[in-house]
Amino acid sequence: MYTTFLFDLDGTLTDPKEGIVNSVIYALQKMGIDEQDNYKLLSFIGPPIQHSFANIYGMNEKQVTDAVTYYREYFKTKGMFENHVYEHIPSVLQDLKDAGKRLFVATSKPTVFAKQILEHFQMAHYFEEIVGSNLDGTRIAKTDIIQHILHTYHDLEKEHVVMVGDREHDIIGARQVGIDSIGVMYGYGSKEELAVAGATHMIKDVENIKKFYYVVEQ
Repeated sequence: MYTTFLFDLDGTLTDPKEGIVNSVIYALQKMGIDEQDNYKLLSFIGPPIQHSFANIYGMNEKQVTDAVTYYREYFKTKGMFENHVYEHIPSVLQDLKDAGKRLFVATSKPTVFAKQILEHFQMAHYFEEIVGSNLDGTRIAKTDIIQHILHTYHDLEKEHVVMVGDREHDIIGARQVGIDSIGVMYGYGSKEELAVAGATHMIKDVENIKKFYYVVEQ
């Protein structure tokens, strides 16, 4: 069905809960905020952190910039490695590669951090390119990230490309550029969130990704 798979990182390939929550707590404390609401902290997993600081805490542009700087102080030294790969992800990626599929990462996380995480977990080699946001806060929307991949790789045909992710941002981004999406329910987005966003498909388990490809005939 699909020849090219674009994977979100957080909540899709790895479970970043501990590292992201700790990084957010560190940043908020630096900003004088003592957050006890676990739901608010978990809501940072998936969306661009700039949007989360602004939307959840009503921060202005200067405050968001400061909060992101503090967040990265913790994240780049500890937080990115307080993380673990979901079970079966490496074997699924290997199966996709063996079947001749093209794999990319499309994440709102800065590219430099995404590459370090995937290299740390020895998964970078599965992907043709790892595309994220820029450290200056540009290209943070999932739509822009997916569009960048499609513009860079002109031979990709939209009808054969699918976005795999766990949050509404992944699904909306895919829909806005005209490709299908697979909403994964083992991450941090609910079935309702993915359905409302318009996911083409939804799956409960990592291994269910396999049903969306066929072996390339020689």
